[in-house]
Amino acid sequence: MSKPLEHIRNFAIIAHIDHGKSTLADRLIQTCGGLEEREMTQQVLDNTDIERERGITIKAQTVRLEYTAKDGITYQLNLMDTPGHVDFSYEVSRSLASCEGSLLVVDSTQGVEAQTLANVYMAMENDHEIMPVINKIDLPSADINAARTEIEDVIGLDASDAVPCSGKTGAGIPDLLEAIVTRLPPPHGGDHDAPTKALLVDSWYDIYLGVVVLVRVIDGTLRKNQKIKFMSNGATRTVDRVGMFTPKHVLLDELGPGEMGFITASIKDISETNVGDTITDEKNPCSEKLKGFKPSIPMVFCSFYPADAGDFEKLRESLGKVRLNDASLHYETESSQALGLGFRCGFLGLLHMEIIQERLDREFDLDLIPTAPSVVYKINMTNGEQITLYNPVDMPEVQKIESIEEPWIKATILVPDEFLGGLLQLCQDRRGVQIELTYVGGRAMLVYRLPLNEVVFDFYDRLKSISKGYASFDYELDGYGENNLVKLEIRVNEEPVDALAMIVHRESAEARGRGMCERLKDLIPRQMFKIAIQAAIGGKIIARENVSAMRKDVTAKCYGGDITRKKKLLEKQKKGKAKMRQYGNVEIPQSAFIAALKMGDD
Repeated sequence: MSKPLEHIRNFAIIAHIDHGKSTLADRLIQTCGGLEEREMTQQVLDNTDIERERGITIKAQTVRLEYTAKDGITYQLNLMDTPGHVDFSYEVSRSLASCEGSLLVVDSTQGVEAQTLANVYMAMENDHEIMPVINKIDLPSADINAARTEIEDVIGLDASDAVPCSGKTGAGIPDLLEAIVTRLPPPHGGDHDAPTKALLVDSWYDIYLGVVVLVRVIDGTLRKNQKIKFMSNGATRTVDRVGMFTPKHVLLDELGPGEMGFITASIKDISETNVGDTITDEKNPCSEKLKGFKPSIPMVFCSFYPADAGDFEKLRESLGKVRLNDASLHYETESSQALGLGFRCGFLGLLHMEIIQERLDREFDLDLIPTAPSVVYKINMTNGEQITLYNPVDMPEVQKIESIEEPWIKATILVPDEFLGGLLQLCQDRRGVQIELTYVGGRAMLVYRLPLNEVVFDFYDRLKSISKGYASFDYELDGYGENNLVKLEIRVNEEPVDALAMIVHRESAEARGRGMCERLKDLIPRQMFKIAIQAAIGGKIIARENVSAMRKDVTAKCYGGDITRKKKLLEKQKKGKAKMRQYGNVEIPQSAFIAALKMGDD
């Protein structure tokens, strides 16, 4: 039989990136005996090499622990370790929707950061009981009282009973476990005898088991051999396995109300399992669906082309395999005159894009050429129609466009006072609109509206370099707004290069075009004829650079005699070069594309 609801605690660990969530989860697993000492590794819930190397969590992980409290009752703890980076806030929102409480982890040396705030607001939207935890108290620079004060001043939570602990040494972990069972609430409602109603929290593909479905049971039970129905698409399946993660796979007879675990049902296609779907019994279904989650929306788009054109099919298969474990990746086929066949991919953010590219390189040994990242624009046409533009190459003719709308974000930046001037200048340069500027202790909190297009290139890198790594940044989508945007086209030998096309603000178009032309001038190898590199907006050339021709000395055979002989030969060479330029085909090397598309500030 499943546990009584009052003995179950479902909670997520939320924090800013690198505040010690995964290490704290390690200590909770170790203390509760989820794994033996010899089985423990650092960041045991981070499954991939990339996660461990970078010290970041990409995918939320669930683990069930048994803890015997001081009152003698054994409690079931369902813990969800969530990502901290802003790109993966969708993972956090899904985790929070399936829990009743949150452990808010704050680094005692750094205090409250931007993502800490964002996650707290997300937890509040889900009506969570939020329990502050002050981590890393073992460090010499730890200041527990300052962290308590910041939690109260910035967030507004009472931090007088915040639990100080160290995920590294294990100090304070017994107190934390007691606080979890006494201060966090048990699951709401839940009827063991009602028709089965379970929330599909996540799904991924396993080569042996097929699609593994992570579920949170609301009412009724999920049992082995039970015939279930997915309410979004009406698909029916028979449950093969029911189990939990400790974090090892442990098979169970059933999952009851309030419990979290996994099921498998011989599902081969991950698209059948929509995240946020309601799972119910086929013969005795529940009356209404659960609220579910909003679908993930790609924020940044980028095209991937194989460096070797013969690897196109391999790239298609590889993207399909990556998507089996990452449903937030979107892709479709695309062709480019310069780069051949490739895929236009949609990502949650720049870090997500970087990780997918690294996975394709490592796991599938693919050498890829990525284009410049761009965002989704809305084009209002003169005929009253509105179209969505994913790729700058597909932009309609200027005469047919009434206006262009671009996505804007609301950014929250926390920064020490001494770096405030540089960051204000950075936000102004990126067309930002200041909403709020407040001070907490020795730090300033900036709230700005910024165009997403100005953020996707190198904003985060510039932010970190200006603040020497001390600034933290979080953002959320804040609607669309009209602006004076134009399509910047790069032409080489009067031929447009579609892979280098981009949409920019008219005021920054000339500087961006000039920079790209200067960069390409150094990257394109010289030919026997002069090559013109131009940046254009519509029919107007706004920047130009020339790659000078290699010159063959045709007068070498002339020694002595009249000067007209040399002039004749030079005139003949001039005509030949003009003809070569007219019919010549400039091959831009792949390395030139990769270097040209790195659009950071030089």
